[in-house]
Order: sequence, then structure tokens, then C-alpha cells
Amino acid sequence: MKIVVIGSSNTDMVIKVPRLPKTGETVLGGEFYTNAGGKGANQAVSAARAGGETTFVARVGTDMFGERAIASFQEEGINTDHIVKDPDLPSGVAEIFVDENGHRLVAVASGANMNLSVYDIINAKQAIMEADIILMQLEVPLKTLEYAAKLANDAGKRFILNPAPAQQLPISLLKQISVLTPNEKEAELLTGIRVEDEDSAEDAGRILLSKGVSKVIITLGLQGALVLDSSGSELVSGFKINPVDTTAAGDIFNGALAVAIAESKNIFEAVKFANAAAALSVAKMGALSSAPNRDEILKIMSEDFL
Repeated sequence: MKIVVIGSSNTDMVIKVPRLPKTGETVLGGEFYTNAGGKGANQAVSAARAGGETTFVARVGTDMFGERAIASFQEEGINTDHIVKDPDLPSGVAEIFVDENGHRLVAVASGANMNLSVYDIINAKQAIMEADIILMQLEVPLKTLEYAAKLANDAGKRFILNPAPAQQLPISLLKQISVLTPNEKEAELLTGIRVEDEDSAEDAGRILLSKGVSKVIITLGLQGALVLDSSGSELVSGFKINPVDTTAAGDIFNGALAVAIAESKNIFEAVKFANAAAALSVAKMGALSSAPNRDEILKIMSEDFL
């Protein structure tokens, strides 16, 4: 099964702190490390490790961060033919603080990600046409996203959009989406419904369906994910695990979900597979480094952790 991930590539600079700083406050941290990251990169690595034949469409700068990122993707077996080295902007960078409970604060300098263009999508058209699933997020220009969604939809390709970071989206785009995967906060921004439990998640999901999305999956952290379509809704429970770092959990979920759907699993089996991948990721520090491989995902699914 072939997955095309279109999106952002950043270098994550992470500091582990005892607690997240307040405005104007300095908190002395402990461990510091850097990782390749960005929502697109995280999802591409997640898909590759989960067993998908993955192509990544992105932009990086002509700097050491971009070179290191491309090398790391190639080590994962990801096709990097459509990663463009931008001559004008540096590679994206994210500063991340993570506390003892796995909660985080993130600031991103997007850099070359914001130059990902319609022309880059056109140049990757052959890979998109051959793909079983196309997966995107919102760390690249909306115009580029809209073009890619329409291209995929017109070709009858299944298109997954993870609407993160949260922002308002036009109905014309939502109608192009096969599967929309917001978390609680993203669902609230898109619908005006405060998502606090399964009932409120269902209310938000119904609004999104009414706007033309074919299927909605609202991720609810350790509770699991609520699946909604025209036939009804069902909560797919999460896995019991002690969280260490929630960085990239949503990205890991989406990459694994894309693989499971491409394998023609039914949507509930696919979400269970994605829940398992996300649960394993929060038990480790880091973004890309926390993405589990396929054997690890299948192992936790086979055990009675539900």
C-alpha cells in the first residue's frame, strides 16, 4: 500500500522541564535534544514504520537541518524524491518544552514549509495518482492544501486531513475530505462545540459531516477516538499506558491510520491500529523517535490492554 504524505518538515529542539513556564518566567530545564520533526515528517515516519510504502512531499532549507532531515527520512525507507531544497528560506524549526507529565508548549518558525507550492504538488502528481492514501496537515499554505485535496478527490483518491494546528477551514475544502481527524480543540474551533466527552464529540462530528466531510474521527486522547459517518458513530477505546511525552501523538495516530485504511481494514480496525501506535508513542520521549514499528503495534493490539 502506497502512502503520500504532503506537509511540513521541522527540526524539533526539545527541553524537558519540571513544569511548563508561565509568561515571563524562566524554568531551569534538564535534558535537551534535537529531532527531525514537523507534522508532515512525523506522519511520514509513522506511516513508514507502520508498514506503508511512503513518499514525502515537502520543502526544507539549504542548511544542515534540511540535509539531516532528508538523510533521516531516507534511513526510514521514505521516498524523498519530492522534498524540495528551498533556495530562499531556512528549514523549519520548532522549540518544544515538555513537563514531567508529558504536557508541552510548542513554538514553530515555519521557514521553507510556507513555500510549499501548487507547483510542488504538480511535480509530485504521478506519486499522488499511484497512492492509495494521501495525508496532509495544516503547517503548509492553505492554497497548496486545497489544490492537493481537489487533485486527489477528482482522481477518486482517499484524502485524509489532520486539521492541525487548529484553524478555520472553508466548506469547499471540507467537501473534498474523505477522513477528517481533529482532536478535541480542533473540533471545537471548526464547529463551536466544546468537546469534553463522547456526547459533545458526537455533536461536533455531526456538524462536520453536515459540512460535507465523508467521515470524521475525533481523537480523545487516552479515551480513544470517536468515529462518525452517515451510518452512525462508535467510540474505539484507547490503550492504557503511562504518558511520558505527548509530542507527535496525533501525528503518529494519523500516519498509522493511513496505512491501516490503505490495507483495506474497516474503519474501526484502522482506528484501533492507530490508537495502539499513538499509545506507544506517548510512552517515549520525542517526536519521530517515539513512532513505533509495525511489530510493536501488532504486539500491543494482541495483548489485553484495553
